Amino acid sequence: MSDSNTQSTLSKEQIDSVIALYSNGQYQEAIDSIKLLNESYPNVPFLFNLIGACYKSLGQLKAAAQMFETAVGIKPDYAEALKNLGITLDDLGQLDGAVKCFEKAIIADTNYVDAHYNLAITLKKLGLLDAAVKSYENVLAINPNFAQAHNNLGNVFKSLGKNHAAVDCYKKAIAINPNFAEAYSNLGNVLKDLNHFDRALIEYQKAVEINPNFIEAHNNLGITFDELGQINFAVESFKHAISINPNFAEAHKNLGYNLLKLGKVKAANNSFMTALKIKPDYAEVYKHLGHLFKKNKQIDKAIENFIQAHKIKPEMDFILGDILNATMHLCFWDSLQELEEELIQKIENNEKATIPFHLMPLIDDPALLKSVTEIFVHEICPKSNILPKIENHPKHQKIRIGYFSADFRKHPVAYLTAELYEVHNRSHFEIHAFSFGKETNDEMNLRIKAGVDHFHDVHSMTHKEIAELARSLEIDIAVDLTGHTANSRTDVFAMSAAPIQLSYIGYLGTMGADYYDYLVADPIMIPKESQKYYVEKIVYLPSFQVNDSKDLPPDITLTRKDVGLPDKGFVFCCFNNTYKFTPTTFDSWARILKAVDDSVLIIFANNELSKANLTKEIKKRDIDSDRLIFGDSVSRPEYLARFRVADLFLDTQPYNAGTTASDALRMGLPLLTLKGQSFNSREAASILNSVNLPELITNSSEEYESIAIELATNPEKMKAIKDKLASNLSTAPLYDTKLFTKNLESAYTQMYEKYHNGLEPDHIYVE
Repeated sequence: MSDSNTQSTLSKEQIDSVIALYSNGQYQEAIDSIKLLNESYPNVPFLFNLIGACYKSLGQLKAAAQMFETAVGIKPDYAEALKNLGITLDDLGQLDGAVKCFEKAIIADTNYVDAHYNLAITLKKLGLLDAAVKSYENVLAINPNFAQAHNNLGNVFKSLGKNHAAVDCYKKAIAINPNFAEAYSNLGNVLKDLNHFDRALIEYQKAVEINPNFIEAHNNLGITFDELGQINFAVESFKHAISINPNFAEAHKNLGYNLLKLGKVKAANNSFMTALKIKPDYAEVYKHLGHLFKKNKQIDKAIENFIQAHKIKPEMDFILGDILNATMHLCFWDSLQELEEELIQKIENNEKATIPFHLMPLIDDPALLKSVTEIFVHEICPKSNILPKIENHPKHQKIRIGYFSADFRKHPVAYLTAELYEVHNRSHFEIHAFSFGKETNDEMNLRIKAGVDHFHDVHSMTHKEIAELARSLEIDIAVDLTGHTANSRTDVFAMSAAPIQLSYIGYLGTMGADYYDYLVADPIMIPKESQKYYVEKIVYLPSFQVNDSKDLPPDITLTRKDVGLPDKGFVFCCFNNTYKFTPTTFDSWARILKAVDDSVLIIFANNELSKANLTKEIKKRDIDSDRLIFGDSVSRPEYLARFRVADLFLDTQPYNAGTTASDALRMGLPLLTLKGQSFNSREAASILNSVNLPELITNSSEEYESIAIELATNPEKMKAIKDKLASNLSTAPLYDTKLFTKNLESAYTQMYEKYHNGLEPDHIYVE
C-alpha cells in the first residue's frame, strides 16, 4: 500500500504498522488503528484509502466506497484511490461510475496499468467490447508481459466473434506463463467454437494437467469428447468433474446426455434427476428428459418435459419441433395448428425452431424445408477444416464406393439396400461399408457384412478418425445413407471423407450443406423446376428407391380374424408411423369411410394414447369408432402377410410411405397417394410409377378421396388394378435390383469422370 499521499507529520512507523495489519489480514485491527490515527491526522488521504481497502476485504462495500470517496475528496488526483473506488463501484454494480473513476485515475497517471486493466474489465461488462479491446491494448503497450491481460483480451475478441484473434491472445498468454491453466482452457473453448475439436482436446488436457481440480476444463473436455464421437471418454470426464464438485449441475446434465447416447437409460435418468435437484429450473435437462422418455416410448412424459423446457426457456434451440413431433406421435392435434403457425414464424425469422426431420410430416413446402435444414446445418454440423483439403486421389482400377450408415441391421434402410451391395459390378467397383451402429450380428447385419468387399466397424471411432480412415483407403465416393436421422455422423462428411459425397435414401430431402455434392432422386421426386430447393446437384435415376429382389413374400397366411377385421366389408389400411398422420389426411379418411358403407380402416398405432386420440378424432368426424382398427407391431413376416388381408393402402401426406409402400405393393396391395411438392411428399408417387400404376397417383384431396371411394365401391375396377399390379410385379423396375444398380453405377461413373476431368459437380441424368 503506497505511502506517497501521507502528510509529513505521519511517521514511517505509524504507516508501516497499519500496512502490516492490513497485509496480515487483520482488517478490523487495521481499521481500529486507522481510526485512532484519524483523530490526530484527519486529512490524510492515504489513511482513508487504506481503511477503504480494509472494508472492501471484509465485504463491506458501501463503507469502502465512502472511504475511497473521502480520500479522493481530499486529493482529487489520487490515482490509487480512484482505481480502488472504481473497483468497488464495479462490485456494487455501478458500472458507469466505475468507468469514470478509472478514467480519472488514468488522467492522473497515464501509465497506471491497473487502472487501464480494470477499466477494460468494466467496459466488457457494459458490452462496450471495442472500447475494452483498446483498454487492454493500452495495458499491453505498458506491460507486454501481462499474461492475464492477453488472456482477457482473447475473451473480448471471442465475444466479438474474432476467434482467430482470440487464439493469438491465448497463445501469447501461454508463452508468457506456460502454467496458465485458464488460458489453455480458454484456448480450448475458442478452438471448440471453430470446430477444431481435436486441437481443443489437447488444450483442455493441458489445463487439467496443470490444475487437476479445474472443473470447467474437465466439463469442456467431456463436451469435446462428445463432439468427436468418443462417448465413453466423455462420460469419464463428466464423472471426474462431478467428483470435484458433486453439485455441478451442468456436468450431471452432460453426463446424462452421454449415457443416453450409450443406451443407458436408467443411469441417464438418474443423472438428469440429480441435475434438477441442484437446479430445478434447468430447461436443457427437461429437454433431454423429453428425449429419454421418447426413446423409451413414453411419449406422454416426453411431451410434459418438452413443454416444461419450452416454458422455462422459450427461445431454446429446436424445442418447438420436439414438442410438435412428440404430439404428432400421439396424434394429439388440439394445439397443432397454433404450434405449427408459431414454428413457421420462427423459421421465417431464421430461428433454430426445429430439426429438419420433425418438419417433414407437417409442411409440404420445399423452400421452407431447405431453410430449416440450412439453419440446422449451420448450427450443428457446419463445414469443418480440421482436415486438409483432399488431394486428388489417383484414378483407381475400380471406383471405391463407401456406404456410411448407422443402420446395417434389421432396419428399413438395410431391407432396401442389402442386395445393392451384393450385385455391384466387382469388375469396376470396390464396395466398402462404414458402420456407425453397434454390432448386432442379426441376419441382416451378417448379410451386409458378407455382401460388401470391406466392412468397417467405426462405431467407437471419432468423426475425424472415420474421415481419416476413409481418406487412407482412398474412397472415391462416400454415400451417406443416414442423413439427418437418428445416430447420424454428418460431421464425418463435414470433414470430407471422400472427394465426392452424396446423400441417398436414409433421409428424404436436401442435406442443406455444400459439402454434399449430389442427392439421388428421380424426375418425379424432384422436377427440374424444384432444383432450386436443393443445395446438392441432383442425380436423376429412372427410379429412386432400391429394393431387395430376394425379399420374397412370407409363407404364412393371415385371415381377417387374425388381425381383428370383420368378416365383410372393404378394408382400407395405412401402416405408416403415427407421426405421419395429420388432421387433413384424417379428414380425408373419414370422408372416405362415410362414403363406403361397411368399410373399415386398419392403421398402425403402437401406444395406447395414440389409439385413444385417434378414436376421439374419428368420433369427432361422426364415424363409429369400431370402424377404426389398430394393428400393433408384429414380426416382419406377419407385417408383410397383414397387407394381404387389406384391399387398398391409403397413403399419408405430406410424409409418404417409403419402405412401407414398396412392401405393400410387393404383397399385391394397391396404394393410393396424394403427390405433393416436397421430396418426401412425392416418394410414393415415384414408387407407384416404378410399378406402372400412375392411375393411383392423385394431385388433390378431392381426387384422392374420389378414387378411393370409386375403387372401394367398384369391385371390377378394384380387381383390374390388383390384376395389373400382380402382372407388373415380375417386370417392375421397382424390384429389379440389378437394373437399379446398373443405373446407379452409371451415375457413379459420371460423377467420378467429372471429378477427374476437373469439372464441378452438375446434375446427372441416367436414362
